[in-house]
Amino acid sequence: MKSHFRFTRGQRNGIFLLLAIILMLQCVYVFSDFSTEEVFADRSRVLQFQNEIDSLKRIEAAKSKREIYPFNPNFITDYKGYTLGMSIEEIDRLHKFRATQKWVNTAEDFQKVTKISDSLLNELSPYFKFPDWIINSRSKTDVVYGNQAKTFNQKQDLNKASVNDLQKVNGIGKVLSARIVKFRNKFQGGFIADIQLQDVYGISLEVMERLLNDFTVKTPRNIEKITLNSAKIDQLVTIQHIDYEL
Repeated sequence: MKSHFRFTRGQRNGIFLLLAIILMLQCVYVFSDFSTEEVFADRSRVLQFQNEIDSLKRIEAAKSKREIYPFNPNFITDYKGYTLGMSIEEIDRLHKFRATQKWVNTAEDFQKVTKISDSLLNELSPYFKFPDWIINSRSKTDVVYGNQAKTFNQKQDLNKASVNDLQKVNGIGKVLSARIVKFRNKFQGGFIADIQLQDVYGISLEVMERLLNDFTVKTPRNIEKITLNSAKIDQLVTIQHIDYEL
């Protein structure tokens, strides 16, 4: 084996020279720019490929476009408003208006409150879904079942009404009145707004209208907001309509 690893002085010099040449060529390869600025391409084919790419992008965008379902504009969240194309200022105007316990009852009211453009209103208004039984108790003067509709001050507080109080409404008996009170007492502080009545099992639209002609939520419960980015499952499931799976 020794004969394979013994080199003469000339052989060693040749090896060092070869390593130096290899190192020099590597440096030239790494630090030199061999590219050229002249690129020859068939412009017509490039445009053809670009048109195909643009077509595919439009098809993909159409597939991923968010489908809008009917919704009540009184309950637009920040995320919902963003997906609908509303600006932050427009969403904040709606939330500030709703914080006064007032309702948006028409598309014109919605535009007046949010100040959205006519084009956006025309795009969104076909999807507005206003519950028939929401009553603007401060200004409503229509006749309901032959009686003049009561004002906000004349109505009783729904959060303080007893089972016997609710039974005075036509269509509400012992079972339904007890069910309403039981559902209300599930939440510490009672209802947030009249709209929660729709979650009571067995109550019809007509009965709700008659009930809200005499009762309304005057003392809504306080809401303790949860930071969504740090919320745990045990916190989220305390919110109505959110179960463990969701």
